[in-house]
This record gives sequence, C-alpha cells and structure tokens, in this order.
Amino acid sequence: MSDTTARICTLRAAGTALVVELTEPVPRVLHWGADLGDLSQDAQAALALTAEPAVLNNSVDVPRRFTIWPTEADGWSGTPAHEGHLAGAYTAPRMELSEVSYHPQDEGGELSVHLTDAGAGLDVTVTYRLEPSGVLGVRTRLARRPDADPAPYDLAQVTTMLPLPRRATEILDFTGKWSRERSPQRRPLGFGSYARQVRRGKSGHDSPYLVTVGVPGFGFRTGEVWSAHVAWSGDQRYLVEQLPEGAGVHAGVLGGGELLRAGEIRLAPGASYTTPVCHFAWSDQGLDGLADRFHTLLRARPGHPRRPRPVILNSWEAVYFDHDLDRLLRLADRAAEVGVERFVLDDGWFRGRRSDEAGLGDWTVDPGVWPDGLTPLVDHVRSLGMEFGLWVEPEMVNLDSDLAREHPDWVLGPARGTGPSARHQHVLDLSNPEVRDYLLGSLDALVDTYGIAFLKWDHNRDLHEAVHGTADRPVAHAQVHALYGLIDALKQRHPALEIESCAAGGGRVDLGILARTDRIWASDCNDPVERQAVQRWTAQLLPPELVGTHVGPGTSHTTARVSSDTLRLITALFGHAGIEQDLTRCSPEELARLTAWTALHRELRPLLHAGRTVRADLAQDATLLHGVVAHDRSAALYCWTRVATSPEGQYGRVQLPGLAPEATYRVRVRTELGLPSFHQVSGPAWLPAALDGRLTVPGTVLTAAGLPMPTLNPDQALLLELRRTDGTEQAGKGGPG
Repeated sequence: MSDTTARICTLRAAGTALVVELTEPVPRVLHWGADLGDLSQDAQAALALTAEPAVLNNSVDVPRRFTIWPTEADGWSGTPAHEGHLAGAYTAPRMELSEVSYHPQDEGGELSVHLTDAGAGLDVTVTYRLEPSGVLGVRTRLARRPDADPAPYDLAQVTTMLPLPRRATEILDFTGKWSRERSPQRRPLGFGSYARQVRRGKSGHDSPYLVTVGVPGFGFRTGEVWSAHVAWSGDQRYLVEQLPEGAGVHAGVLGGGELLRAGEIRLAPGASYTTPVCHFAWSDQGLDGLADRFHTLLRARPGHPRRPRPVILNSWEAVYFDHDLDRLLRLADRAAEVGVERFVLDDGWFRGRRSDEAGLGDWTVDPGVWPDGLTPLVDHVRSLGMEFGLWVEPEMVNLDSDLAREHPDWVLGPARGTGPSARHQHVLDLSNPEVRDYLLGSLDALVDTYGIAFLKWDHNRDLHEAVHGTADRPVAHAQVHALYGLIDALKQRHPALEIESCAAGGGRVDLGILARTDRIWASDCNDPVERQAVQRWTAQLLPPELVGTHVGPGTSHTTARVSSDTLRLITALFGHAGIEQDLTRCSPEELARLTAWTALHRELRPLLHAGRTVRADLAQDATLLHGVVAHDRSAALYCWTRVATSPEGQYGRVQLPGLAPEATYRVRVRTELGLPSFHQVSGPAWLPAALDGRLTVPGTVLTAAGLPMPTLNPDQALLLELRRTDGTEQAGKGGPG
C-alpha cells in the first residue's frame, strides 16, 4: 500500500533498513545500516531528535543536515548531488520537496521522493528500492519542465550518496589489468575525497567494481561493512568522502554514479536523464555477508538462469585462428566424449578473419574457410548432443573490412580522423540507428540460420574520443544505451539465447550488462594460481553460476606457468565450468581426468550453483580456503589450496565457514581429480579416514576449533565434501543443477 501521510519512512529487509525523514525543504537520511526494528512513535521521535547535529564554531548558523540531495543550500561543502548550469546561470540549486510516494512491504519496498528546482525548471525524482535480499537500489530521474526556459540545462554530474558512521574507517576497492582483474586494494579513510573514475567506455579491467567501507580489519567472515556498486557498463564514478564537519550526525558518505563527459547531457524543456541504479548493501557479517546479499539479489531475478549450466568447450586456445573443419570435427568428438554440453566456436570464422588485423564488422561466414558455411560443424556438434555457440564482437570494427570501407562514417571518432587503434581495431558508433540496425540484422541472421544457443560477446578495447558528427558531439552515454538496446532487441527475437559478457576477459563486469546477459568471462587468464585470486574477488558481487571458469592446458597461455592437473581442475570447478584447450592433443590419461571432472561438476552443480559462497579469513594469502555451503547447511564443498610457499611448516587448525555447529558432518576428500602433492611426511590423523569417506566430525569442532589442514606444495589443491549425517544430508542437492 502507499502511505502518503508518514513523516518518517522506513524500508526494512533481511536485517537492514533505510530510514528517511520527510523534512522541508529536502528530506534527510536518518539511518542506513542495521535494522532498527518496527519503530514506535517514540522511537521515531528519538531517532529524529538524535539526528540533529551541533552547530559548530566558524560554521553555518544552523545545524547541518545530510539530506537525500545534498547541496550547498544545506551548508554542505562536499560533493553535491548534482552539478550543472543553464547557460552559465542557476548553478546553485534550491531543491524543494513536492511529492512523496511510499510503498513499504513486509520485506523491502519503495520510496520515491519528488523535488523541484524552480530556477532551473528542473524536477528530480529519487527512488529507493529495497529488495528482499537487503540490497538497496537507488535511481534518479532529472527532467526539465516543458514550460522551462528554452535554453538547455547542461548536466555535469549526478552522484547518489548515503551516509557512513564514524566507525567505518577502512576502504576496500579493486583495480587490475588484462589477465589480472579485480585485484583488491585497501587504505584507511582519511579526511577529504577518495574518488575513482573510469573513463574507458566500459567498466574496465581496473574497475572499482564494489567499493566497501568498514570497521578496522573487516574480513570475509567478520566486521561491519557498507558497500556501493554502480550498475553501468560505461564511464563511472565512485566516491568515499569525509569532511571534518561530518555529514549531519554521520561521519562521511559513500556513493557513485555515471561519469558524464562535458556537454554529453543537455536537457531541453521536456527532456530527462535517468541515472544508472546505484546498489548499496550493508552487512555485519563481513564481506561474505555482502556477497550473500548480492548473490540473493541476482538469483531472485526473473531472467536468472534456471536450467543446469552446460559444461562448455571454447575453441580459442585449441585452434586460435586456424579454422579447419576436419580438425574442429575431431575437437567436437573429443569434447562430447569427455562430457562437454556446449561447443563454442571462437574468433576466426567470419569473412577475412585470418588474424586480428582484419575482418571485424563483416559478420558473414568466410566462404574460403567454410565453403558450406558453418552447417557441417553445427550439425555435427548437435548430432553429438551438444549445443552450439559462437564468438562475436559486434561493437568493434577493423579498418581493413568491407564494412569500414563502405561506411567510414560508422566508425566512432572525431571528424578530423580516428585516433590510434587498439588490437588493430576501432569502435562502431552504436548511437547511429543505421549501425544498430545492421548489427541486429547480422546477429539475428546468424542466430536464426544456425540455431545458436550461446554468443560469446567480446569487447577488446577501451573507448577513446567517443564523439561523432562534424561537431564531435560526445556519445559515450548514448553508446551504452544503444548497446543495451541492441542486446535487448536480439534477446526479444531469441528468448532462449544466452549471451556471455566478455571484454578482453573480465573488462565489462557490472550489474548493468548482467541485467541482459547470462554470464561473464572473468578473465582471459586460465592460469589456476591467477584464477584463484580473480574468482575469489569476482565472487564479491556474482554467484558462481554467472562466472565462466575454464580449465586450460598444463602450460598457461597467458603466463607460461606450468601447473598441476589437480589445481587446474579444482579451480575451474567453482563456477560455470568449461574447457579451453586442444583435446585432440590430450593423452588418454588427460582425457580420462577431464571426463571425471565433467561428471563431478554435473554431480555437484546443484550445490555449486545454488549455495552460499564462503571464504575463510587466513593469516596470509599463500593458502586459501573457499567453498559453497547449501542454504540449509546440509552440504558443503571446500577448496583448500596453496598458491605459494610460506614460512610456517604447518598451518594448523582452520575453521570451516558456513556450517551448522549443532550438526554432525561426514567429511570426504574427493579424489576423482587426483590428490595434491603434500609437503609433509604424513598427513594429519583425520586425513586417511576422510580419503575413505569414513570420517564424521561434529559441527562445533569444524566451525569453532577447525580442522588441522595438510601442508601442500605450491600450486596444489585439495577438494573436501561435507554432508550432514543427522537425517538432512540429501537436502543440499536442491536448487538448479
């Protein structure tokens, strides 16, 4: 129901709450964080009273309030909620409350606050949507009134912000590069602004990804944390800010939004701009608590994948550009024999594509390489019981292509000429309707002709000088919306089609692209040591079933590191699994190991793709423990791995996170993928019984005392499966699988 009389509006779900007071002229945020319960009238009055700060020395003469739309009119000297001007005027907005729509629900609900700035003729609607997962989505619409001054309002920035308490003093965000995405970095929160900007036309390999601020020393399992994610696949801004005078009674702010280029958003009367959703989440259970909220949010989407995620073979590291039908038919045969369920043909199939220097944009099958089209391969793949997938990179173009020669004006860039290429390619101007129509027609024809089940949608360069036309108008914002529209239109024509977001690996991983795609490619690096880190932190936002995790050959394509079969196979088990190697060159022993791996993945898929992700807090990163635990805690699968040497001779007891202390568990070492190489004369006393599946251990011992873990050599991993033995051990098999 809608409550239009409330003065204090509360949204509550899953142990978290947002409380807003409808003060004049602009409402203020009273609280964001732990659920305060069902607030009585007295409690509401007390919360409002204690939200009034002191008047400071050498300061404005009224208490500073942190409003939902902070500006200098509030005495706010930090980053304003929005910046812009009307032909050089009306740069000091004076927002006033005009209307409120409040729809609380048992779990979550929605609050929309309508503000107006009469001077600029600007109406602002801020909508807070608290999902049952406890994730708060905030979206803002700024619109010029139809009767406003005819001059366009130049919108410079919009920043969505929520308050942080004084105890939130440590920042965690991410950086990275090609083949080493989502590398964490920590720093203390000082006074001033900590701002991250992404100017790549996509979220980028160095994306901040999820900015988290927490109490000192917060970890995976402990600590109170607040986080923000901008669900946008283009230029972005993230902000953590703390002023000496605070933010009302709060200490600082956390927020973000789209980074707008100069002149990009010019609002004529009747025009509007809508921000991307900025997702906020709070947890008192550390980073795993945050991850669980986001995983729950994503799994509740109507379009979230429900059927078992098929095991993939991708042809790239098997054949690269060497597309030979007989060789690919043999590769498909081997793939089916080891248990692959989806065969994906990577780059090299289209006209003129014998290297990465030519052909992009010409989305028809190369008749010189494929005289009968892809049909012989597609039919053979299907006859083996596998689905067929195809690699595409629709947003890009090589200048050495028929498309670029026929339509040079379709290439994004200044009128004076394009800038330097990257990977020998440039970007198509998707904001041009003719380009969108061409790409939609080409992709639609391919999917329709070959019955394609899966597109690996790549994006191998940053966007620089994203302008078009004789006046070099900026179009980075329009480019992202056009991409979204292109994917949406293709999926409307082919509802069963699945699409992977790949951008030179994990360069476009955000909830904007995942609102219309079905998984992400976490990294071009399949080196399991690097992948352990990449997947560990990708899981901070995404559940395993949305993350492509492939096993490659013994020698890594990207690092040249040689690693053990066991580590490679166990690492790739924890996601949407696949294979990235030439199976026709594998020995019978290697093929047998891969066959056992795909069978094990299918067995454990219901748990892996429906359970809670857990990560242990260990003293150093040379050893890692992570896993997935069934929601009813009846089953769990853990990976214990060593990626480097460390000084200690043995690690000692390690608590297994996520289990039920009151339960009893059967502990089993899964040996189908082989045993690791141990750095010890003999293992801990419990290990032989676990190898035979005979070990039972009370949950209190596992969760509080912990298991003394065996000492592994570097680049090794051990797989532990736990099943509850007190009558509920079958429950962990529920969920999609």
